[in-house]
Amino acid sequence: MTVNSYFSGGGLFDLGFHLAGIEIKQSFEIDKHCCKVQRDNFSHDIIESDIAKKLVFDESDSDVKLFTYPCTKYSTIADIHGTRTGDELFLHAFRHIAISDPEVFVVENVPGMRAFPVVMEAMTKLPNYYVTTFCPIKSSTWLPQRRDRLIIIGSKKPFNWRPPKNGTPVKLKDILEINPRVTLPKAIKQRMNGKYRDLPIISDPNRNDIAPTCVAHYAKDKSTRLVKDKRFPLGVRPYSVREYARLQGVPDWYEFNCPDTYAYRMIGNGVSVPVGVWAGEEIKRYFK
Repeated sequence: MTVNSYFSGGGLFDLGFHLAGIEIKQSFEIDKHCCKVQRDNFSHDIIESDIAKKLVFDESDSDVKLFTYPCTKYSTIADIHGTRTGDELFLHAFRHIAISDPEVFVVENVPGMRAFPVVMEAMTKLPNYYVTTFCPIKSSTWLPQRRDRLIIIGSKKPFNWRPPKNGTPVKLKDILEINPRVTLPKAIKQRMNGKYRDLPIISDPNRNDIAPTCVAHYAKDKSTRLVKDKRFPLGVRPYSVREYARLQGVPDWYEFNCPDTYAYRMIGNGVSVPVGVWAGEEIKRYFK
């Protein structure tokens, strides 16, 4: 079985497949910082490229293709800024599937993608594929984070793709660092005192709270998502980069040797690692 990954970001979905015992053959990503992080952690071929300009036949053949194209313009949060317009990058996922004809393809995005019938038609009505849609896949099945995603799996043969099994998720208190490396922006006090439209979302590990969805812009908006910690002023603090990664199921050996701004962004944009493990294990079962 060979697997190629597209729009691979910081490599979190690929990492899930790696932990499931499946090695990626090639990953394609446009962001140089994401590519560096992937190269620091993986030994497979990491290709920095704009998929919208790349020819399908310039890449290696693969049995499985993974597509995690950007979700920003499909998200309901985009309604606030009037940018929920959809994104044409899905067409390049469609192009790769239609031309290369893999045995299996996997598409990941936000549940809001279902509001775009053209996108859903392209991803679920491809001839010669049996397609199963899972929504929502909840990161809280495994992790102390609220994060719902849509997963589409298409295969040449009919198959009983199984949803994730319920288990005992990791607790928030178990992902917190003893000595977190964080900065405390002035906006924390201002937000807590009501000087912003919204109060911060504060999660208390001692009450078994879970964190809200990890967002890509956290480096700029640390005051929006805080964790209780009596050692800090006002009894709260932001999440460190390592804690943010743990909220996504990233093991501590996976390194982010880049500025925190980029690390938070690629973690927030990533797929929760256990989702990749689940998808990888199901694909292994298919190929048996």
